[in-house]
Amino acid sequence: MASLLFSPLTIKKITLKNRIVISPMCQYSSVDGFANDWHLVHLGSRASGGVGLIIQEATAVSPEARISPSDLGIWKDEHIEKLKQINKFIVSQNSIPGIQLAHAGRKASVSAPWEGNKKLDFAQGGWQTVSSSAIPYHDDEPFLPTALDENGIQKVISDFKSATKRAVEAGYQVLEIHGAHGYLLHQFLSPLTNNRTDAYGGSFENRIRFTLEIVQVVQSEWPSDLPLFVRISATDWAEGGWNPEESVKLSEILKEKGVDLIDVSSGGLVSHQQIPLHPNYQVPFAEKIKKEANVLTGAVGLITHAIQAEEILNNNQADLILFARESLRNPNLPLDFARDLNEDIQWPKQYERAKINKP
Repeated sequence: MASLLFSPLTIKKITLKNRIVISPMCQYSSVDGFANDWHLVHLGSRASGGVGLIIQEATAVSPEARISPSDLGIWKDEHIEKLKQINKFIVSQNSIPGIQLAHAGRKASVSAPWEGNKKLDFAQGGWQTVSSSAIPYHDDEPFLPTALDENGIQKVISDFKSATKRAVEAGYQVLEIHGAHGYLLHQFLSPLTNNRTDAYGGSFENRIRFTLEIVQVVQSEWPSDLPLFVRISATDWAEGGWNPEESVKLSEILKEKGVDLIDVSSGGLVSHQQIPLHPNYQVPFAEKIKKEANVLTGAVGLITHAIQAEEILNNNQADLILFARESLRNPNLPLDFARDLNEDIQWPKQYERAKINKP
């Protein structure tokens, strides 16, 4: 019996050859937002390794949307050329190129992880951050985020629109909006970070307004026959925060608005979160949203083995499995997983001589 992990999935006009997805992972390797040969090799090697879909790291829609000064960006036309080259190679390997559009909000202006992940002040090349409200992530930060006013909100919406237009030109075939991990959209969603009293704060309907406006403006530029994903944190893992029930309600609305899949993660909003880490710890959220909102979902988080991933699909807990750190450890993850599940998949012809059990 063929495995579900290596079965195709069609979403709109795109067919993924398998259910293995490279999750967006920041590389902190750009200058002025430009992709370079690191990104070509990093993403390209995973394409040749056999994955069905590669979602490029959180890609900033403006300079101030970056997490760090070394983040990838798509805020100017000059960024397109290298991204187009990378996508052309991904497609040549029978994989689908995707992009995650992002704005870091109050979690912006920090150094790369290997430089301490410290908040940068202006003298260190940092910049003024923005958020739903003037609440910092850490109490000892050198400056507070600025609460976005109506003009600031409209600028972010416009930046997402322009970034989407460039993503189309660069050749992406799947687009994901980043609404998770404590970044700007998540900062509007959660009452822990949103104490606004205007149309963007207070009630559930008001807190989701900004996310829905971003979805709408992205859809104005993104082709209607290409898949649109939204990544959310299903819970803040903190008392009084965004919760799984709200995630289901939002997912129902997003599906009604034309979103094809909810990429289900969790946490990242507040420093006092308490996450019970263990294999599959986020899978129940993907299952809950899939079944209660009746929408396609992606599962992610401490999923490291082929049989583990296959069981999630067999149990109807999710439709796609996203791999992050495990894919960093092994760019040929699908080739190994195929062996584990007794699947005979096509290897790159350049690597065929190394195929295990080949006559």
